[in-house]
Amino acid sequence: MSDFTSGFWNYYIVTLTLLGVFGCAVLLWSQSKHKVKALKDVNAPVGTTGHIWDEDLTELNTPMPRWWMWLFYITIVFGLAYLFLYPGLGDYAGKLGWQSSGQYTKELKLAEAEYGPLFNQYLKQEVQAVAADPKAQAIGERLFLTYCAQCHGSDARGNKGFPNLTDKDWLYGGAPDVIKTTIMNGRHGVMPPMGAALGSDKDVENVAHYVLSLSGGAADPIKVVFGKNKFNACMGCHTGAGTGNQALGAPNLADKVWLYGGSAETIMETIRKGRNNTMPAFADFLGEGKVHVLAAYVWGLSNQPAVAKAESSEHERAGTSH
Repeated sequence: MSDFTSGFWNYYIVTLTLLGVFGCAVLLWSQSKHKVKALKDVNAPVGTTGHIWDEDLTELNTPMPRWWMWLFYITIVFGLAYLFLYPGLGDYAGKLGWQSSGQYTKELKLAEAEYGPLFNQYLKQEVQAVAADPKAQAIGERLFLTYCAQCHGSDARGNKGFPNLTDKDWLYGGAPDVIKTTIMNGRHGVMPPMGAALGSDKDVENVAHYVLSLSGGAADPIKVVFGKNKFNACMGCHTGAGTGNQALGAPNLADKVWLYGGSAETIMETIRKGRNNTMPAFADFLGEGKVHVLAAYVWGLSNQPAVAKAESSEHERAGTSH
C-alpha cells in the first residue's frame, strides 16, 4: 500500500501532465513550419499529400489557417496558467489555493443563509402540520428524490431489502417522531444466521414453512407442524405469534409484507444466512430542519387521510380568521 502513497506518484503525474502539454506545443510548432504557397490562379491544380484512398480519393495539401493554429497556442498557454493557479499537478494546491471541498462548503453556507429561516419555521410546527402544507410537501418530495429515492425508489415503494414507505407496515414504527428519529440517527437491523441454532437443513425448511403459514402462505401442513416447535428459537425477537417487535426492528411475520420476498426458498435463505441492513444517519448531513420536513413528507405517504383532514382544518381556520 505504501507504494501508492509515496512521493514518486506525485512526480510521476506532474511529469506526465507537463510532457503532454509541452508535447502538444512541440507537435504544433513542428507542423506549423511547413508552409504552402498560396495559389495565384484559382483554377491551378492544388498540391496533394500523396495519400490516396479508394483509387481516386485524394488528400489535398491545404493546411488549416494560421489564425486557427494560434488558437491552439492560446489553449496551451491557458492550460499552463490554469495548472499554475489551480490544483492539477500532483499534490500542488495551486497559487490560488482553491479546493472543491471549500467551494462546496461555501455553497452550503450560502444556501443555509437563504433557506435556513424557512426550515427553522417548519421546525417549530408539528410533523402532521408540516405534512399538510403543500409547499412543505413539495420541498420534502425534492429532498426525498435527492437523498432517499436511490434505495426506496422514486415512488417510495421500496425494493428488495429496502422498505416500502407508502404502506402501514413499519419495522421501527410509523409515528412521526419515530420516522424523524430514523432519518436523523439511522438504523442498523441485524438478523443473525439461525441455521445452526435450529438444527438440520430439514429443520430450517420446516420453520420456513411455519413462518409462511403465519401469513396464510402456501405452506406444507406437515412441515408446519414440525416447524412450529423449532420456531421457539425465533420468539425472542419475533414473539410467539410472529408479530415482530418494533423496539428491536424485528419484522412482523404474520402479515403479507416481505422485505426480501415471501417464498419458502427466500425465507430459508434468510434463516440460514441472516440479514444485515443499514439505514444511514442524515442528522449531520441535512440538519434537523430539513430532516423535519423530510419526515413530514414520508409520514404523509402512508397517512393521506390524516393529511387531508389536517389540510381541511387549516382551511377552516383560515376561513374563520377572515
